[in-house]
Amino acid sequence: MIPRYSRPEMVSIWEPQTRFKIWFEIEAHACDALAEIGVIPKESAKNIWEKAGNVTFNVDRIDEIERVTKHDVIAFLTHLGEFIGPDSRFVHQGMTSSDVLDTCLNVQLTRAADILLADIDGLLAAIERRAFEHKLTPCIGRSHGIHAEPVTFGLKMAEAHAEFSRAKKRLLAAREEVATCAISGAVGTFANIDPRVEEHVAAKMGLKPEPVSTQVIPRDRHAMFFATLGVIASSVERLAIEIRHLQRTEVLEAEEFFSEGQKGSSAMPHKRNPVLTENLTGLARLVRGMALPAMENVALWHERDISHSSVERMIGPDATVTLDFALARLTGVIDKLLVYPNNMQKNLDLLGGLVHSQRVLLALTQKGASREDAYRFVQRNAMPVWRGEGDFLALLKKDPDVSKLMTDAELEEKFDLGYHLKHVDTIFRRVFGRA
Repeated sequence: MIPRYSRPEMVSIWEPQTRFKIWFEIEAHACDALAEIGVIPKESAKNIWEKAGNVTFNVDRIDEIERVTKHDVIAFLTHLGEFIGPDSRFVHQGMTSSDVLDTCLNVQLTRAADILLADIDGLLAAIERRAFEHKLTPCIGRSHGIHAEPVTFGLKMAEAHAEFSRAKKRLLAAREEVATCAISGAVGTFANIDPRVEEHVAAKMGLKPEPVSTQVIPRDRHAMFFATLGVIASSVERLAIEIRHLQRTEVLEAEEFFSEGQKGSSAMPHKRNPVLTENLTGLARLVRGMALPAMENVALWHERDISHSSVERMIGPDATVTLDFALARLTGVIDKLLVYPNNMQKNLDLLGGLVHSQRVLLALTQKGASREDAYRFVQRNAMPVWRGEGDFLALLKKDPDVSKLMTDAELEEKFDLGYHLKHVDTIFRRVFGRA
């Protein structure tokens, strides 16, 4: 997590001051519940809020204490006691450190998810706008990187929209799954704290009680969360890769916006490189790489160990901050993307009509040729064109086997570009609910 690839709102979720504020709120809400059921005095619970509810915690002081205690939660509680005074003895009654740490982590992850969901909404809006702008802008579809059949640039955008709509659904599910709270004591038995405390804290923190915890909230929930972030990052990369390929000099069907004064190379003044989408490819690798250690965190010893702790202290901030930045950057790329319809048409025409080969093949079978013969007739006329030796339609018209089955007019009709676009509206209605 470095400033170059960070945005302030997401970063703030993971700052020490935010973390300590959440820790305090968990402890103070627990005190309220304890007071309500008669375990601690109500006046003490009130005093805890009054003395520490609006303080700015001294991070350096907490770090100083931790250097002695070697325990972060104890260091925080010690510092908290410096504000609260004698009533601090009622803080953390019957709780264990994981009650605070795990509940706090899940608060942070749900807040991070809310930012990421807003990011996806912004990206979806940008993609939808460009999709309708280029709904009928024809371009070549490629398989294996080779010209296949015509599509439209709008369909490329519609495909991305459908993918990120799925990403949003997955993230909503992952957010719900990780939004649990555990205030259940040393090994999760509630031996020293009433379950009603957990219910109260969960409600106040926007979570739901964990049905059964050990000393920790089960880490399969977190594995699912980070795996979802990894899948979203993969979708970011897929769209970024598409743009990078379309920007290649030999293709140049679309291009990242190049601002006034921008430089593409320290050595070559002519360069306009796809630096943003290349950056997105790298960021996606990082986010994906954080999914595996989250899965490895699931298998903890017995009721708890802390092998997961160091992992989560790093991947929690890094994965969410990085993906937030990547989604925002991708939104900017799509919003300002330069699209070149003339180059798209030039590339469509590059192979002299070969992109219509399947239509001719099917027409020949409908005229009585076997599929094997029809394929052979079409391919033997296509290969010279592939080598730059003639025009596909002209060669087909001269082929005696083809001309016995199809007239020149019938062949010409099979080279109509509009034929390939006739169901674009159907696809758009499926994706956007409108055409």
